[in-house]
Amino acid sequence: MIAALVVAVQATAGLAVAPMSQAGPPRDTLPVVTLSEALEAAAQVDPNYVAALRQVGDAAWIRRGAWSAFLLPSISFQWSLSQFSPEQFNIGTNSVTDRLTTFNLQGSYDLFRGGAKFHDLAGSAAAVEGSVAGELQARYQTALGTEADYYDVIAQRQLRTAAEERVRRATEQMSVARARVLSGAAVQTDSLQLLLELTRAQVDELIQSSALTIARLQLGRRVGRDGPVDAAPLDATPFRELPLALGAAVEEATRSSPALLVARAEQRLADAAFKSERAAYLPRLTLFGSWQGFDDDLIPDATNRTVVGAALSLPIFDGGARELRVFRASTARRVADAAAADAQRAAARNVTEAYETYTTARATTDLAERGVTVARENLRVQTERYGAGATTIIDLITAQVDLTEAEVALVQARFATRLALAGVEAILGRRLF
Repeated sequence: MIAALVVAVQATAGLAVAPMSQAGPPRDTLPVVTLSEALEAAAQVDPNYVAALRQVGDAAWIRRGAWSAFLLPSISFQWSLSQFSPEQFNIGTNSVTDRLTTFNLQGSYDLFRGGAKFHDLAGSAAAVEGSVAGELQARYQTALGTEADYYDVIAQRQLRTAAEERVRRATEQMSVARARVLSGAAVQTDSLQLLLELTRAQVDELIQSSALTIARLQLGRRVGRDGPVDAAPLDATPFRELPLALGAAVEEATRSSPALLVARAEQRLADAAFKSERAAYLPRLTLFGSWQGFDDDLIPDATNRTVVGAALSLPIFDGGARELRVFRASTARRVADAAAADAQRAAARNVTEAYETYTTARATTDLAERGVTVARENLRVQTERYGAGATTIIDLITAQVDLTEAEVALVQARFATRLALAGVEAILGRRLF
């Protein structure tokens, strides 16, 4: 009974594995992107990065508006034509007519607003700097997400390969065990133990195939494709040591990290907004002038009037609205100050974490490679010993599982190392290699 079960499983093992490998689109029909292509494509479709680019343009226009208000007067033009029934007195022609045309050109310039114009300029400059830093931050956050999805495809593909190797090894050992059972050199439970290992290996392959399909779909979404996208293999160059020490990385992050630059720009913007609101307690001096024309022709020139003057205004009380605006601006400034201080501490903490994660993952990768070599050699020895009857089936299966776990650990260590490097670069806002 046991022998028949083992033979049936061996006969169907290949058939059971084939549908797993063919799930989804055929491998050779999937579009393949390199890492640089994925990064470029993701920057075009990532909503956060597109929004960050838009904010740069908005801030630039706010800056232009602040300079225009500082240097140039406000000018408006108005022309109107009125038709009367019955006729009315026309102040341009000093006669009764059924038509009146007016022309009005006026302008004003705030000569003094309590310093608010200078504060608006400072705030607009901070907004531009903050938007530029925000664009850099969004770019590297997009790159971090893209690299994570890209490396995930590679990792899931390698994990599926490890699962396929596990199925292959279990199938081969099934043949060896069956031959030893039929010859009387081993008991039937050896075949059952290997049958259990083969079943687990096939389940693991199913899981990894599904995970690879999802990872490819996520990469396709990241680069703006409607279907799955495969990742081109990366070179096997050993991971290098970071080109800067931890202290230098912390110093750079607390000086020029994009997230910190954004927080500091918002701090300056909140300070400028508070000072601009507080300027409402000072008087306002405005120069104004206008030129008006009246007639019954399309271009009125019968009567012209010119007005020039200056206006001084000082708000005394507006129901507490001014005080409320100043209080809210003061609160926003205090919040921005706290956020900037926290961002500086967070930059030091985050870059240290990413740096240590990369260092640890890099060392773990070296150890994991050694572990795969040892596990592979151990499996070879156990296979020979089992064939010679010098060891048990439990030792052989344990060696097989150990090799699979070592291969998985190596894949995970490589994935963690690449992702940690991308994290350090996202915090610093620049490439390290």
